[in-house]
Amino acid sequence: MWIPPEIKDPVVRHFPGRKSVGYFGAVRLRDGLFVAMREPDKFNAQSFHNFMKKLLAVGSTEGRKMALITDNAKYHHAKLHREWREEHADRFVLYFLPPYSPDLNPVELVWKLVRRICLHNRYFHTLKEIEDVVENQFLEWAPSSDTLRKLCAIT
Repeated sequence: MWIPPEIKDPVVRHFPGRKSVGYFGAVRLRDGLFVAMREPDKFNAQSFHNFMKKLLAVGSTEGRKMALITDNAKYHHAKLHREWREEHADRFVLYFLPPYSPDLNPVELVWKLVRRICLHNRYFHTLKEIEDVVENQFLEWAPSSDTLRKLCAIT
């Protein structure tokens, strides 16, 4: 039986030319401070390192240790930023979730909320329109959001 090449290749997951944008994001559970960073290319060790540096600069509080909950993506464990993490171990630590358990990460609830209030049932002509709508919502949440604090609360 003959199978067209586009079906045989399991790597093809969407139509060629489909564009997307991704974001790193974190919520400080104490007060709902939201920090996000757009990643227009691929998520990788360098882009995650840049996000960790931004997060530490924006979200750290004197005398308090920042804990970041992440999944087990390879770039979260990368050697590229291991030395940086060790240098900042007194102020910054990564906690890794068990495999296949993204529902345990509080920021996943934020992404779900963003899709519901910003993207659901709407047509966007360009990727730029999506970025604008999403980033305007991020700006609204940036200084501190009681909504995000409650949404991500660990009880």
